[in-house]
Amino acid sequence: MSKEINPWGSDDVTDYEKTAKAFGISPFSGVLKKLKNPHLLMRRCVVFGHRDFDKVLASKDYAMMTGLMPSGKFHLGHKILADQIIYHQKELGAKIFLCVADVEAYNMRLADMKKLRETAIEEYLLNYIALGLEPKNCDFYFQSDRSKERASPYYRLASMAAKKVTMNELAAIYGDLSPGKIMSVMLQVSDILHPQLKEFGGNKNVVVPVGIDQDPHIRLSRDIAARFQKELGFALPGATYHRFIKGLKGGKMSSSDPYSYIALTDDPKEAKKKINKYAFSGGRETIEEHRKHGGNPDIDVSFQYLFTQFEPDDRKIEKLRDDYKSGALLTGELKQILIEKLTAFLEDHQKKREIARKKVDRFLAE
Repeated sequence: MSKEINPWGSDDVTDYEKTAKAFGISPFSGVLKKLKNPHLLMRRCVVFGHRDFDKVLASKDYAMMTGLMPSGKFHLGHKILADQIIYHQKELGAKIFLCVADVEAYNMRLADMKKLRETAIEEYLLNYIALGLEPKNCDFYFQSDRSKERASPYYRLASMAAKKVTMNELAAIYGDLSPGKIMSVMLQVSDILHPQLKEFGGNKNVVVPVGIDQDPHIRLSRDIAARFQKELGFALPGATYHRFIKGLKGGKMSSSDPYSYIALTDDPKEAKKKINKYAFSGGRETIEEHRKHGGNPDIDVSFQYLFTQFEPDDRKIEKLRDDYKSGALLTGELKQILIEKLTAFLEDHQKKREIARKKVDRFLAE
């Protein structure tokens, strides 16, 4: 198992293209032209790879399936996935299957199940709704608590999937495994494949947007789907892969370090302080050096947040890139541009969160 492909680890990916090539992930550029209105994340290569997304797009209708780990605050890193979910629902008309991986969270992190449910609703579902997710054509569910009429086929598929794989195969994909991890893996396989069961609408193409660290789950699910083809007629699930955005300090975002991320519930004034104090700079040590040699936008956190989420105009973002590289734009000025856009977003989003509370029950009523 590559240390860069670990769904339960903390290793950062350093070379996406090399890792993608090693694991047979196709460049997303090959399907970009098939989208009439590609999302910003797609056209800017933040979504950089895929497995069979071309086949998904060629189908009459499809499902998009993904999951959330209900731990910690919902931050800008999570928003990258939320934006894709809403794009698939609103722009491409996909049926959404959104799983709360509370069993996996319990097995991996020994958290309290009641607390996990509260976090899933307060931190994740409310933010999804405020960002634009609609209850129509969305199946929001908890691994631990599928509704009675749907629980049997869902859990039965997890048990059946266990017969389609050997311990040697699991060890080759995941390395060391505990009973809890094995159970979590089988539930993840069921999560990815169950939208094709007749109880959930029957055979269809499914796409799963993930970070590249989750590719082991995708590969295993595709292998098991192939072994179910004669029995259940499953299509191999497709996937898209997005880059991780850096934490404020330039490393990974950590739920244990509130100064490594901007939460969508952060007070705008607190978010401003975080940007000014902690946002990793791609600039030079002095203004004189920066003016002369320019900065590096590819490692500058403020630029990356603008690039991935807060400056939708392609011409404007390229001008910011060029100005920063030339030295015409200073780090402090770049931070101020981000702060202004982030403040406007947070103020608006937090109002929408309160309105979103009225819709929560519609998502929970399976």
